[in-house]
Amino acid sequence: MTRIVTRNAPPRVVWQLEQQGLHPLLARLYAARGITDKAELDYELKSLLPPATLTHATDAAQILADAIEAEARLLIIGDYDCDGATATAVGMRALKTLGADVHFLVPDRFKLGYGLSPEIVDVATEQSPDLIITVDNGIASIEGVARAQEHGIATLITDHHLPGESLPAADCIVNPNQPGCDFPSKCIAGVGVMFYVMLALRAELRARGYFSERPEPNFADLLDLVALGTVADVVKLDRNNRILVSQGLKRMRANRLQPGIAALFKAAGRDPRKATAFDLGFLIGPRLNAAGRLADMRLGIECLITDDEARALTIAQELDALNRERRDIESGMQEQALLLLEKLDTANPAPGIALYDESWHEGVVGILASRIKEKLHRPVFAFAPSEGGIIKGSGRSIPGLHLRDALDLVAKRAPGLLVRFGGHAMAAGVTLRDGDFAQFQSLFAEVAGELLSPADLTRTLETDGGLESGYFSLDAARLLENEIWGQGFPPPVFVDDFDVEQQRVLKEKHLKLRLRKGNTRIEAIQFNFSNQPRDRTRAAYRLAINEYMGVESPQLMVEHLE
Repeated sequence: MTRIVTRNAPPRVVWQLEQQGLHPLLARLYAARGITDKAELDYELKSLLPPATLTHATDAAQILADAIEAEARLLIIGDYDCDGATATAVGMRALKTLGADVHFLVPDRFKLGYGLSPEIVDVATEQSPDLIITVDNGIASIEGVARAQEHGIATLITDHHLPGESLPAADCIVNPNQPGCDFPSKCIAGVGVMFYVMLALRAELRARGYFSERPEPNFADLLDLVALGTVADVVKLDRNNRILVSQGLKRMRANRLQPGIAALFKAAGRDPRKATAFDLGFLIGPRLNAAGRLADMRLGIECLITDDEARALTIAQELDALNRERRDIESGMQEQALLLLEKLDTANPAPGIALYDESWHEGVVGILASRIKEKLHRPVFAFAPSEGGIIKGSGRSIPGLHLRDALDLVAKRAPGLLVRFGGHAMAAGVTLRDGDFAQFQSLFAEVAGELLSPADLTRTLETDGGLESGYFSLDAARLLENEIWGQGFPPPVFVDDFDVEQQRVLKEKHLKLRLRKGNTRIEAIQFNFSNQPRDRTRAAYRLAINEYMGVESPQLMVEHLE
């Protein structure tokens, strides 16, 4: 069952925003998202939180400036998702521009696992680095930092994940979520943290007179990378993150983007001059992520750091092929998962679900968990076998359950059950020994049942109420597309009653509709539909633009049909 609720848009706030010059539709939408003054929608770079307010960013800048002046060898240890790849690319591009001797290394997710492990440090020593810089990882790498110290290698951690009870003994840690950091934007992505460190480094070098004989770089040119990583990591879009995303999209639309991102747009069949946050999250990000899921994220990073347009396009086409392969694998796994679910009581599923199949692919379990979560509205972990007698799970949660906290509680109740774990509120990863899955499955369901209330287990779809039929237009769709929407600042979803004039099924899984509201008719589509409406239906939908054979028309993207 899905409960549809309407966001509250205080009339006085709506009126105030209209008086400040906002379009009436936008005034209603922004008021419902807590905006009370048009100034909060100022997304100019000058409105960014200053780099110096991020705890230890200045210390990190001094370490990096000393290393550059000493001609030290720097090595970035990245991560194999889009956030980690873009953070690595930001570091590589910025540091090379500043004259640093810098290289990168990404762990093989199937052999070395996640983060700065002792094993990846041993691999890193082959490159003889003087300083290891982590991006989008490292806050839990106590053993990895210790191993680096054994090798005489300094460590700089840049991360955004939640820390454990103890911090690694690194030379410097930059993470807004570490104890004692009062940086307001706690939800900044890993790529955002690295971007801030690079801004602080440029300021430090400027103070040292470093640019008296060389041009000072404009790091705003890196904001397309920052925007991509921020949206793809599904972090909450607070105002600071919206500024980063807005500025990145602005550069994409002006055709001022990295060759690799331009190539990914081309591979996806999209025009960057019309770039939206939706494109980054659902078209560009997945193609980049495919490298980390099925192959080696080094391929994705190479795409982002090359200035050779032909090479960038070749890599983007490889990534596109990997993404198609990923979709095929995911489709097969989803069918198997649904068969597993048939053995469960799907009418009354457990509060927390864990699934495992020996044939599943380790790189795709996160997407599978997300699909099952959407279907059942339950927190879900999906596991696949890995090397060395262990299985690796990726989890996705629902509002009301902080997934990493739930894992922490599981670990406390069954010491030694979890080999390792980490993550965020809505997404997390865990490693188990092969024979421990059944115990984890039972314990996770028990913990989820304690942490979730009955109301949490009912799917709630927040909408912005009805949309006047006069707004079923290209102008209104473009108006909405040009704004910044995302996690924590959701895109507009409207709900209305319609007459169903026409319906047909496409490719056995998509529902194409012609709907009528009053005297206005409009086309609509629901992907992966589960039931067909009768002559009259209530639909929750997004207003979008459909482009076919070069012709654009407004279209409703149906989220839910009654």
